[in-house]
Amino acid sequence: MKQKGKVPTGQGRVSARPRRAGELASDRTGAKNLMVVGSVALDTVKTPFGEVREVLGGSAAFFATAASYFTSVSLIAVVGEDFPEQHLTFLRERGIDLSGLERRPGKTFRWQGEYSYQLNEAKTLKTQLNVFESFRPQVPASYQSPRMLFLANIDPDLQRSVLEQVKRPRLVACDTMNFWIDGKRDALVRLLKDVDVLLINDGEARALGKDPNLVVVARAILASGPQILIIKRGEYGVLMFTGDGVFAMPAFPLEAVKDPTGAGDCFAGGFMGYLARTGDLSEHALRRAVVYGSVMASFAVEAFSLDRLRVLDDKDIETRFGAFKQMMIFEEL
Repeated sequence: MKQKGKVPTGQGRVSARPRRAGELASDRTGAKNLMVVGSVALDTVKTPFGEVREVLGGSAAFFATAASYFTSVSLIAVVGEDFPEQHLTFLRERGIDLSGLERRPGKTFRWQGEYSYQLNEAKTLKTQLNVFESFRPQVPASYQSPRMLFLANIDPDLQRSVLEQVKRPRLVACDTMNFWIDGKRDALVRLLKDVDVLLINDGEARALGKDPNLVVVARAILASGPQILIIKRGEYGVLMFTGDGVFAMPAFPLEAVKDPTGAGDCFAGGFMGYLARTGDLSEHALRRAVVYGSVMASFAVEAFSLDRLRVLDDKDIETRFGAFKQMMIFEEL
């Protein structure tokens, strides 16, 4: 592990820093317990409740931060020479291994979006891929045996290339989007044959399954390879389909929702982080993981970027888990 120090400008890997002592009571002994491949970006976001410019964003940053509350996380992504040191410091302080984060000459991936009061879907105003446009994930030797792997939303051919660089993890999950469903369906379908868990939103599920009915869609997708399908439905919660049945979790009722950006990735981080921490892949554990994913997503939307997760602690998480449980309890007839 490289020593802590200033990240050099120019091409190379970003130095990693050990976790701070006593960070969590959970088991984090697996140095490469969970790996994520995706984007680290600078976001400019406007909602009816405020506006922020060039804040920390990207699927891998959201996922890794949420997952870091449960287990050790390794991150593979790319940033430009303009990426702020303060964001790297935050990720390191969360115990995230940044040995796989490349810094290249050029500018960091930037996304700008705006939400209406509906908050279900952002209107993209500007996308600047910059160094992310030529991103070809290279898995460091020390990363090549992850226990669990999350392939965040990138080109399915790149997701496939990551799978080919690692020893088969115990659990592989991935995300995708309509751009790839419409433009690279064949590559995505091939990838899904080697994926255990697919996490997508309801619109993406209908596009992939070619049917408006989510139950019909789930049956088709599960037949194509994944054993578990999780459909994120925003303010309406989440559905999990497995061979053993269906599990539905409502969204947590919140008084203040400021920014839904990254909520889906935080859900995935909580879901995968819990499974990586326990090593339990039973139906009961999967359902608990869905609740923990919902917990992390519910916190993420309470502030812009990762600001709410910056001040989160284990007690907050367990308290909200209990609130979810209380919300779902009912007596038999």
